[in-house]
Amino acid sequence: MREPAPNDPLDRRVGRSERGPRVFAPGDLKLLLLSMLSSGRPGHGYELIRQIEALFDGSYSPSPGVIYPTLSFLEEAELITGYIEGSKRQYVITDSGRRALDDQAVALEGVRTRIDLSRRALKGQDRPPEIHEAVGNLRHALHLHSGHWTPEEIERVRRLLDDTAKAIASGPSPQEKTP
Repeated sequence: MREPAPNDPLDRRVGRSERGPRVFAPGDLKLLLLSMLSSGRPGHGYELIRQIEALFDGSYSPSPGVIYPTLSFLEEAELITGYIEGSKRQYVITDSGRRALDDQAVALEGVRTRIDLSRRALKGQDRPPEIHEAVGNLRHALHLHSGHWTPEEIERVRRLLDDTAKAIASGPSPQEKTP
């Protein structure tokens, strides 16, 4: 049996070129899918994607490129089984899957906690377009760098980025605040 590709931990795409915070830790998606299928009702990939999106109040939707390989892994591990119904492949949890889910009850509770925290963090990802553009410019500048990072250049860029991050996190300076 193979593990899904390293994209198993889901990443929220904020824009087309910007990654947001990591949503799931490794293994979380497998447990979540098993839990969703443990209701006794079969589910197909798109339906499971929509259920996960609902857990995040619409602020995150996993890609099919992450869901389907994970479902394939769970099926190969005989934790779920799939069958064709109409034009969709439906999945149901197996007895082995239920046992695995029972064995991982504490881990599943951790997944639910991380989902709650991620949901709140993702809501904070809404940025004004001007900030989104500035972040894109920064990413572009880093990509355009010649690739020959001297120790001095590494330190200069690190210091700039760290100072900027600290300034943003600390909020507006007293002279920027309006009464």
